[in-house]
Order: sequence, then structure tokens, then C-alpha cells
Amino acid sequence: MSKTIIISNRLPVQLQISDGGLQAIPSVGGLATGMKSVHSDGESLWIGWSGLTDEEIPDGLEGEIDKALEAHGCSKVRLTKKEVNGFYFGFSNRTVWPLFHYFMEYSEFELSNWEIYEAVNQKFANAILEVAEEDDVIWVHDYQLMLVPEMVRKQRPEVSIGFFLHIPFPSYEIFRTLPWRREVLRGLLGSDLIGFHTYDYERHFLSSVRRLLGLEVSFNEIHLEERIVKVDSFPMGIDYKKFHQAALDHSKLKAGEESDLKRRLNTHKASTPNAKFFLSIDRLDYTKGIAKRINAFEYFLQKYPEYKEKVRLIILAVPSRSKVPQYQKLKKEIDELVGRINGELSTVSWTPIWYFYRSLPFDNLIDLYTSCDIAWLTPIRDGMNLVAKEYIATRTDQSGVLILSEMAGSANEMNEALLINPNNFEQIADALHQAINMPKEEQVARNVPMQKRLERYNVEKWANDFMDSLKVQKKQDFSFVARRLSVDQTNTLMKDYRKAGNRILFLDYDGTLAGFKNDPQKASPDSELLDLLDELHKQTRTDIFLISGRDKDTFTRWFEGKQYSMIVEHGVWIAEKGEPFQLLENVKNDWMAKIRPVLESFVDRTPGSFIEDKNYSLAWHYRSTDPDFGQKRASELNTVLTSLIANDDLSVLNGNKVVEIKSSNVNKGRAALRMISRKSYDFIFAIGDDWTDEFMFQDLPKEAITVKVGRMKTQARYYVDGIGNVRELLKRFTSI
Repeated sequence: MSKTIIISNRLPVQLQISDGGLQAIPSVGGLATGMKSVHSDGESLWIGWSGLTDEEIPDGLEGEIDKALEAHGCSKVRLTKKEVNGFYFGFSNRTVWPLFHYFMEYSEFELSNWEIYEAVNQKFANAILEVAEEDDVIWVHDYQLMLVPEMVRKQRPEVSIGFFLHIPFPSYEIFRTLPWRREVLRGLLGSDLIGFHTYDYERHFLSSVRRLLGLEVSFNEIHLEERIVKVDSFPMGIDYKKFHQAALDHSKLKAGEESDLKRRLNTHKASTPNAKFFLSIDRLDYTKGIAKRINAFEYFLQKYPEYKEKVRLIILAVPSRSKVPQYQKLKKEIDELVGRINGELSTVSWTPIWYFYRSLPFDNLIDLYTSCDIAWLTPIRDGMNLVAKEYIATRTDQSGVLILSEMAGSANEMNEALLINPNNFEQIADALHQAINMPKEEQVARNVPMQKRLERYNVEKWANDFMDSLKVQKKQDFSFVARRLSVDQTNTLMKDYRKAGNRILFLDYDGTLAGFKNDPQKASPDSELLDLLDELHKQTRTDIFLISGRDKDTFTRWFEGKQYSMIVEHGVWIAEKGEPFQLLENVKNDWMAKIRPVLESFVDRTPGSFIEDKNYSLAWHYRSTDPDFGQKRASELNTVLTSLIANDDLSVLNGNKVVEIKSSNVNKGRAALRMISRKSYDFIFAIGDDWTDEFMFQDLPKEAITVKVGRMKTQARYYVDGIGNVRELLKRFTSI
């Protein structure tokens, strides 16, 4: 039976060792809550670090820890203190975290930390590989484990892998500064499905993939040689019922049953009935903008002094990563800011800021959510910000105002909130003023649709949507016309090849026999390919044709002394059995002088592009350009050429990062038909990767074996995933 394997940096349980005893306590909130439905639904295993380094585990307690974790469906990855420092406190939180949140000045690029990050990711991957079976579904979580998908994929190519990033993915211009940017992208692309909180993060990731890896991106799908990776956005929700019901329960408490915090809040409210409480809850992190929020609060009191002694800012800062220097500096800055403002503005009966540096129990959080009139959450950059959703969920009478930074991922779903730029103090002050004076009717009108949305798309729905999408992604056939050339079909193909009296093979070159290069002249055949073609050519009953859009001079140079036949420039020239090239079609090239200046103007305006001159065609290459810009220019060029060649019996071919202009009556299909008409063949085989090969697939007889390289819609009967598969198939031919 297949199982679900969840992988995260930390396990959803906390281990407590005291007096030699061990206790495993389930975690609450965050990912632990979100994955509860997936983890408890059927057979599942959660893999992660226990929170204890090898040095912290007492002798003889290892087995007990394993048993305690097993009782919660968990399995641990062992980490040393050095590994935690380099992997978690080092690369994860001193490199990735600040960089992905746009704090480039805090990013450290230490090779030693990267090497530990790689090693620890391999540890997590190995832990998965020890238990994973072919039908299992694997879900990897967050920025600490971005290399794990590829590491697992290398050993289990058929397993289903999903990855979700819980923090922002930065723009290409930011991400490209990471020295190990390509390694990170390749690590993530080991997944079948990659999820982000928002479309913006998804878009940034796809842009980086296109620009840094040069991969083809179609909408939200990335085309690799052997498969397609889907990228999508899944905004994480909260356990809405838990927060809403807790707030309802709090509202029913009788006098004397409330918590000490709730009684104190009620006392202060009663002493100043018209006073407003502002609530700020965050981890103590520079991305949350706490210091700016405090400064903005001071600015608000300066701009609207009439609200002194009528508002209070309650700041709950939860300790976080206290070993990282930037966090230590941040705490010192906030302590000093709060002390200064309270010292300058406090009166006998009024302290403007109540500051708590601690974590609070769940019940006390509900006390704050239900008691505060305005939630003020203004992170400078935040992947989602679930506090905003929790606050709205607890407003059982639909009152309350949410002021939210537009830089938080949750702002995309909570348009009814007062959205502000966290760097704009003027806008913030006005938003606070608006919130204080907002009528109850408007508060309700804003909060009701947000509550309905949060209740509908809760954390369980988020997790299930991702898992459903992952399962569909793995199963779907991508609606190809072609079928994958399976092992059974290949064996049948070999039998037909062996029995055939006369065989003819049409083999495309670029993207089929050899990979693409930025400079097409550098894509010359390697020794393995030449040996393979030589072996095929030796077969007495086999005619082999290289059929390509390349020019004859290049093929003459590359295959000098070889005896196999070649058709080039899409069917203009033919060279048979080592003889010089001869014209196969009667074509003209007097049109080239008119078209070339057009292409030159596009070269001038498109850095990285160039013109390839052939005898009877012109090609504009843009493989080395910025992918998006190159695609835009190619579209423009097609429009210009279409109107320019309307009456010239010319056609435009759009290949892989190339636009080619040639005579309309020349194509690979026409050339291939002329070759098979000269002899009776009982085995016809054609393989290619490009749009130009579709003429061949379409024009050859139905009994021909036609194969597309890559997963794209095609007229071919079959497809294989990549160049490696092509060569393996041809090697089978040589073994006959």
C-alpha cells in the first residue's frame, strides 16, 4: 500500500528530556496543524529533525526517542551541533532567509555553510530513500530542504514528489546574486509539483528558471527532457474552526473565569471606554518591520496628538533565532525604541506601548485577538502572515479592523483589509486614523467576506488541494497525440526492424542526436555519436539519412569522410554515401537581400541574438538572449516577416529559439517522401524534436514509425523523453 511521506526541517512533536525520562508532545499551530489531515489520513510518515543534536541525546536514550516518535508517525534525522549551526543557523537563516526576503545586506555567502547545507539535505534525502517505495507520495517542505527533491529523484525517478515553499521566492534580480542559484533551482526541479503561497512568488520562480537554466516554460509548466514540472500557488490557510470556536468560548466565560491577562485588558478598557487597542503580533524578525511600526506609531501620535491617552499599542514579539547576530541587534533596537517612546510620552495613567518579548499560550492569544480593536500587521516582506487570518477568524461579532502590509502574502486574499505600504508613515498614520473612526457597519462589511473566505479555504483545504494536484500531476498524460515508447513497444519495434528487408532511418540532428548550444557551430558530434552512426551505416539493409535544417558547409566539415547520407537546409541539399552535396530542390535565394536587413535590425535591438546565413535560407537565433525578451522579439519578427513575404513564396519556421525564413516548397516531409519513393522499404523510421520535423511525421506513410523527442503535441506516433533515450534506442538498432 502506498504511503505519504512528509519531510520538514522540524518534526511536529517536541521532545522533552527531564530526570532521564522522555516525553513527546505534539506541536500546535503552523505546519503541524496544516498537515494534520494529510498525516493522519491513511498510512503516512513524517521525517525531520527532532530538535536535539547528537550531543544533547543522553546515552541509552536513542531507542526510546525512536519509539516515542514512532508513536506519532514520525522518524528522525540525526544532526550534530556543527550541522545545525552550518545548515540551519548558517545557510538557511543567514543566506536564504534574508535573501528571499530582500534583505540582501544581511545575506552571507559562506562556502562552508553551503557545503554543510548540501550534506544535511543529503541526510534528509537518504532518510526518505530508506523507506520510500515506488508508489509513495513525498511532500518536502520549505527553504531548509530545497536540494532534497533532486537528490531523491536521482535514486527514485518514478516516485511522486511535491515541494512547498513557505517563504517568498524573490525576483530574478535578487535570486541571481546567490552563488549556488543553479544548484538550488535544479534541486527544486526534482519535484513534480512546486507550490508557493502567491502567484507573484510563482512568477519569480519561473522567471529564474527561464533565465538561469534556459528551460522552456509554458504557462506554469517547466519542460525538462524526461518530464514536466508543474508550478502553482496554494495560499496557506488556518484552522478556522479552532480559532473561531475558541473566541466563541471566550465570549461565554463568566466573571471570574477569565484569564489574568483578559481581566487586566478588561480593566484598562473599562477605565477608558473610548480607548482603542492596537495589536501587533510577530516573531522577532527583521522581516516583520516591528521597529518601523514603532516609529510609525510615534509619527501617528505626532500627526494626530488628540489620540494620546486614547490608544495603546500592544506588541507581542515572539523570540526567534536569538543566536543570529542580526536578531540580537534587532532586539536591542526594539527594546531601546519602546523604552524611549514610553519614557517620553507616558503619563501617570497611560503607557503608549505594552511590549511583551515572549511566546504566549493559545488561550492568551485568543484574549488578545478578541480584546484588541485593531490588528496592525505591517511586515516589510512576509511569505503569508497567518496572524492576520487568525485575528479575523476570532472576530465573532464581525467587528474589528485589520491593517495589513501589502508586502504580506495574505494581502492577496484579504483585499477588504486596510492595505498599506509599511515604508509609508504618512499612509500608515492615516490608516490608523481611519481604523479608529471606522463605523461598525463598515467593519462588518469588510470582515464578513474575509471570514467566509478563510472558513472555506482553511488549512486542511490547502493541504488537500496540494496533495490532489500532486496526484493529478503524476497521473496525467498531458494530452499528447503521441504515446510514450514503452519497453514493450520498443521490443516490438526491434522485432520489426530485425525482420525488415529494407530499412530507412531519418534522423534529425539538433535536439535529437545532439544537444543545443548557444553557438550552433559548437554543437559538433561527439565520438559516441559518430561511432553510433558508423555502426548503423554498416548494416547492409539500412539506409540512414541525417535530416536537418543545418547548412551544407557545416555538415560537410563535421562529417568529412563519413559515408552516410545527409539532407540539409530542410530539404534543399542532399549528399549520398559520402558524395558532395547536390541540390535536391530548385530554389532561389535572391529574396535574401531584402530580408537580411530586417533580421539585422532585430539583432541590433536584441542583445545575444545573431543571424545564421545558409545557402537558401536565413535563420535568426535568440538562444543567448533573455528568454522573455527573446520570445517577445521573436513574436514581433514573425509579425513583420508575415507581412513582408506575403507574395514571395516564402515561409517562416519557428524552431527551438530560432526563426528561419525559407522557400515554401521545401520541407523535411517533402524530402523524406522523395527518398522512400526510390526503393521499396518495409521499415520506415523518423525521429525529431522540432516543429520542422512535424512535416516529416505528417507526410510519411501511416505505417512509418515516427518519434517525437520531448513531451509536446505532435503528429508523431510515439515520443521519448530526451537525447539520452534517442541514443539508447539507436544502440538497440545497432545490436541487431
